[in-house]
Order: sequence, then C-alpha cells, then structure tokens
Amino acid sequence: MTESASVTTIAGKENLIRILDNLKEGIIAHDLQRRIFFFNAEAERITGYGRDEVLNRDCHEVFDGPFCGRRCSFCDGAPPPDDHAHYPLTIINKRGEPRRVEFRATLMRDALGRPAGVLAAFSDVTQLFELQQRSDDIDRFANIIGGDRKMRAVYQQIIDVAQYDFPVHIHGETGTGKELVANAIHNESRRGGAPFVPINCGALPEGLIESELFGHVKGAFSGAIRDKKGRFELADGGTVFLDEIADLPKPMQVKLLRFLQEGTFEKVGGERTATVNVRVISATNKDLKKEVQRNAFREDLFYRLKVIPVFIPPLRERKTDIPLLAEHFLRQTAEHNGQKPPKIAESAIAVMLDYPWPGNVRELQNAVQFALVRCNKKWITADDLPLELRRLVPAQSLRQGRSRKLDPETVREALVETGGNKAGAARKLGVGRATLYRFLSEQPELVPQTQ
Repeated sequence: MTESASVTTIAGKENLIRILDNLKEGIIAHDLQRRIFFFNAEAERITGYGRDEVLNRDCHEVFDGPFCGRRCSFCDGAPPPDDHAHYPLTIINKRGEPRRVEFRATLMRDALGRPAGVLAAFSDVTQLFELQQRSDDIDRFANIIGGDRKMRAVYQQIIDVAQYDFPVHIHGETGTGKELVANAIHNESRRGGAPFVPINCGALPEGLIESELFGHVKGAFSGAIRDKKGRFELADGGTVFLDEIADLPKPMQVKLLRFLQEGTFEKVGGERTATVNVRVISATNKDLKKEVQRNAFREDLFYRLKVIPVFIPPLRERKTDIPLLAEHFLRQTAEHNGQKPPKIAESAIAVMLDYPWPGNVRELQNAVQFALVRCNKKWITADDLPLELRRLVPAQSLRQGRSRKLDPETVREALVETGGNKAGAARKLGVGRATLYRFLSEQPELVPQTQ
C-alpha cells in the first residue's frame, strides 16, 4: 500500500472515529449553533451520557445548561474570543456525581478561516486529585498554597461546596486567605468565568453602603447625577463575596436578608423591583454566633448565611506550610522585581517555625518581602527577618547547622512513634524542626501515609 493510500484509509470517517474512541480524553465537538456532531467513547464514560442522547442536540439542553458553566462563550451565539482555552472544570455527570476535569477548547475554522465550531478535549482527573489528597502529594490548589492536612481538608470542602449554590460562610483569622478561598469556590463552580465581586462591608461608609450594594437611580440623593449599578447587579450570573460581614450595619442586614430570601431588591430612590442571579459567600474573622448573642447581628440572617461553614486554620496550626509559603512569596517577589530569588537559610526557617504569626499568611508575606530587601541577595538569614520575629523565639532557634546527623531509619521510627507529628519527631531526634523538614523534603518517602 502506498503512503497516499495509507493516509486515505486512516482519514476515512470510520477509522477516524475509531481512533478518537481509543483516546483517553473525552472529545466533544459542536457547531456555532451549539449542535453536537461528535462525542467519543471517553466523553460517554466521563459524563454518563450516550451518543444517542447528545448528537444533533444543543449542548445546553443536553447538560441542563452550559457544559463549561459561565465560561461558555456561546451563550449569546458569538464564537469564543480566543482560538484556545484551557482551565480546570468540575462537571456533574448524568448520575449526579461531581467530576473534576482538565478542559481544553479549540476554535475550529473552515477552509476560508472563518469560525465553524468548537472542539473540546477533557480528561477526568478526579481520582488523581483524590489520590494526591490521600498520599499528601498536594501542596497547592486553586492559587492557595499549603500541603498541611488541614489545608487539604479545605481544598476538599471547596470542591464539595462549589457544586451547589447554597450560601457559604468562611471563618478565619485576619490574613488567613478568606478571599482566596471564596474566589476558589467561585472558580471551581459553574459560575467560574462570570464576575466575582468582593465587597468589604467594614470599609464602606454607612451612608453609602446601600447604594454600593444595590445601586441607585438618578436624583436619589445629592450627588446622584446618574443611575448606578450596585455590586449585586454587577455580579449577575456570578458571585458576591461579602467580607467582614459582621461589620454590616443592622439596617443593611435587614435588606440583605430580604435579598437572600426573595432574590429581589430595589435601588436607592427607585420603585422598581430588580432580580439578579448571584451566589453569596460571606466571611468574617469574628465569631458570628457571639455577635448574635450580643445582639450585634441578626439571628435569622446568621442562619441564612451560614448554610455551609468553611473554617480556614491559622498559620500557627499548619506550620509545616511555612517553608513552602516563604519560598513561594520569595520567588514571587523576586521575579516581580526582576531578581533571582535568594535561598533561605536554616536559621531563618527555624525562626519562622517558632514564631506564632498573629497576622498569619499576610504577615509571613510581609516578613519575606522585608527580608528580601535586607539580605545579601544570595541568602536570607535569621538576622534579615523583622525584629519582632527574632525577639519572640528561643535563642537556640537562631543557631545554624544540625545538632546531630539524621539517618532514614531513625527518622522513620520517630515519625511512626509520634503518629507523623513532625514537631514531636524533631524533639525526639534532638534536632530543630527546620532541620527535620529539610531532611524530609529530600526523602519524602519517609513520611507515614495517612489512611
């Protein structure tokens, strides 16, 4: 058989289908009217839908909405603005199960170069992610840095709650990353791609907060020279993040409660009732239950907001993430300033591990930036760290070098005896936590696997 004959044979429709059916990626293709004309075997397996259920049908009708949620560029009939798009996506299959997929969409063109449709390829990475969770082999998720088991639990919560539109309330100390978690929930949901509108309730002047949230009409008050959309209207189709919700004035709590109950509001000075489709995520560093008990927060609003609670642990409760976060902030800051990031000395890591971090991750980022300015551009030592860190740690934490040589068998035994607690293992071994952390980073197989 000649080469041209071989190409002709392979390019035949049935053989092309056979080839695509043997791929380990789901393939779906539709035209500019969203009519699906190809759906391979792996797409059937991942989504749970058969070819006979999807071919020649509008993908929005097949999947009870856009397959790729608010990232869909075909909701208004217009082709996607880019030739290629790549992002993680969580879909709900026909059996109602969430599946995490890596999604790639490519704009197809006809012989004249005009847009003709979209070819999408997606891989099911649900089991891989779950395996990473169980094996401790995950140290970041959705722009959040952390591999501690408490943070891995937060990652799983993000995935779980993202699939539902119920209100989520995030509780955590100042600087723990509440907005990052809220943004991750938004991006992991089918609303990802739609607006994410953060609102700091404590930063808005009380006299303007209603206008900021719900908008106003021209002439509603002095200075209202035109109609203005509020944050809820700007977030239509997406998510509103109400940060520091405990600082919301009582009169606005009533209006927010009405919106949560009925999904409607009126602009300041307006008479028409408006409706928007938004998800509400709230957050605070205060104990909302105590705020209710002292009559500073409405109890009915409390129960409306806290349908799904998410707690972010403070940095002092996940200290194994400190070296990881410090390296990340160091690299990020150095690259932003066009510099090569210096290395962090063991003495500096030891100080960081012993400090209580009342300002949490935000304070750690500030400390790293401070040290980057002070250091010799090659190494960050304990002396380069802010004074408040150095004066609150034991003197022995400032010493460099290992107090004894570690070997794999001794370290493994210490970790088993302490149930995987690295701080306890370091005490048994007579070394600093930074020393043990560095040793384990070189030999991760020694860390006991959690069930």
